[in-house]
Amino acid sequence: MIVTYKLVLSLVIVFILVWLFIRTIDKRKWLTIILTIIVTPIVYFYLFYPLLNIFSSYHHEKHFNSKQWIDKPALRYEMINEVLRNRILTGKTKTEIITLLGTSEWLSWDEALKAKSENKWNYNLGFKPGAFNTMQECIELVFNKNKVEFVRRYQIKKEFE
Repeated sequence: MIVTYKLVLSLVIVFILVWLFIRTIDKRKWLTIILTIIVTPIVYFYLFYPLLNIFSSYHHEKHFNSKQWIDKPALRYEMINEVLRNRILTGKTKTEIITLLGTSEWLSWDEALKAKSENKWNYNLGFKPGAFNTMQECIELVFNKNKVEFVRRYQIKKEFE
């Protein structure tokens, strides 16, 4: 898990709210602080974080890990920001991409060829958490001379039956 400012800020907010609540129960400062330190992680992970995921698309981020990318495709969205920010895939060959990400899941249509292009690989990133999220995250890798020229992130709407 990557420690982001959003994570730290949300933990501080939960800490303050728990502290204010416990202070209404008992006015002893030493007891209030100890209880707040003990109760804050419980409130954060069992109350605040689940509610946050239901009503927003906030999620924790993870460092890119090739094995997890291949083994757990539904959680790729947790790693993609680091991949895009650090340009991990740009300049890699097709062989290197297969080693890092596995084989492409589908090819994109190329209007110039009027067919699917061997130079446009797509990977599914899964769905970001959230009760009202119906958009599937994907990336497209565009190759030029057997090397990744750029990576495009996009969403497609999925209908659930």
